[in-house]
Amino acid sequence: MITHLKGKLIEKNPTNIVLDCNGVGYSVNISLYTFSQLPSGEHVKLFIHLQVREDSHTLFGFSSKVEREVFRLLISVSGVGASIARTMLSTLSPEQVMEAITQNNIAAIQSVKGIGAKTAQRVVLDLKDKIIKIYGLDKVSLVSGNTNRNEALSALETLGFARKQTEKICDDIVNKNPNASLETIIKLALKNL
Repeated sequence: MITHLKGKLIEKNPTNIVLDCNGVGYSVNISLYTFSQLPSGEHVKLFIHLQVREDSHTLFGFSSKVEREVFRLLISVSGVGASIARTMLSTLSPEQVMEAITQNNIAAIQSVKGIGAKTAQRVVLDLKDKIIKIYGLDKVSLVSGNTNRNEALSALETLGFARKQTEKICDDIVNKNPNASLETIIKLALKNL
């Protein structure tokens, strides 16, 4: 099984690339997310998923192991093939896909071309527990989905504080007290800034 390819980028398109690895040219299908992550230099390393069918051997390339794992989880769902999984990873980043699944955000999944309501529900039903088990996303999704946290971040940004710094402090506050009010989050954050 091919796990990764490292070589010279010969051709680059939004949906596929040609990678020269020691004189052998590999055509690799990619998502738009991977396309945006490709370095401007010629040498590239992609994590590979090899799909073997009766009539073809198809390579799918990913910029990170996480993206490849999300792709593999998606194609394990009945009704989601490699093409739809690649479209999903072109529309949403791997983190957004995992977040949508863990938060039961059917609308976000349905926004991907080719995915209807039933398929979106099946994706959430089949993958939510797996993603939480593998990545421990229950805490991450609770923090990122907290509206008080998001409003507090906006307020602190308006006051002139840097987003990265306030994000870390607000996440710590919400982790310790998930039901904190907007005012509480802002007051505690201001004490720590």
